[in-house]
Amino acid sequence: MILHTENLTSSYGDVTVVRNVSITIRRGDVVAVLGANGAGKSTMVRAVTNLHTRKSGMVLFDGADITSLPPHEIAKLGLALVPEHRHVFARMSVMENLLMGGYLMDRRTNGETLSSVFELFPRLQERARQLAGTLSGGEQQMLAIGRGLMAKPKLLILDEPSMGLAPLLVKEVYASLERLVGHEEITILLVEQNAREALGIAQRVYVMQRGELSAEATPDDVRGSLLKSYLVAPTT
Repeated sequence: MILHTENLTSSYGDVTVVRNVSITIRRGDVVAVLGANGAGKSTMVRAVTNLHTRKSGMVLFDGADITSLPPHEIAKLGLALVPEHRHVFARMSVMENLLMGGYLMDRRTNGETLSSVFELFPRLQERARQLAGTLSGGEQQMLAIGRGLMAKPKLLILDEPSMGLAPLLVKEVYASLERLVGHEEITILLVEQNAREALGIAQRVYVMQRGELSAEATPDDVRGSLLKSYLVAPTT
């Protein structure tokens, strides 16, 4: 087991957004958390990494209790989050963005990881000196994922990697993720609205509705009867 949350609850003021979420991710798994916009998925992963205050619950990572650790200490333990909306450093070059991701690593490790990232995303190597803010949305998403990989994480969390991308770019990003899963020993928690693409690489699936987990299933189950139910928008 690489990650386990127990009754994780998080809120914005008096409004509880995530309620009693318990998930388990085994080392080497690709696990998807699916849900409609507003289901609480992004708040959940931000609470896991302590970027958003938890109201209650426990988080274990690689055998250690990280419930009370600040985000930078959690990152040092090997948990990397690629946030929704990408958040690249727009006025820095592609190369500078990538090296920021590897700031905890030594020069030799960064060099080796950089070669792997460029093999996974050849376009980033082509645009290594280009300012990140001038990249297309798809290229910025590739850069955000590459920056996360530069930390050589034990667990990589991808929050809505398809958000705001044209369908062709979504397919390109997911094709890269398929190559990553196929060639690297990596554990991934994938948070997505785009069920069709996420189910193509996930081994297990959690379905989230209105801040709670409504199901744990296989990708085949979700492709069937659960798919329509998870797409139901939350009530407000």
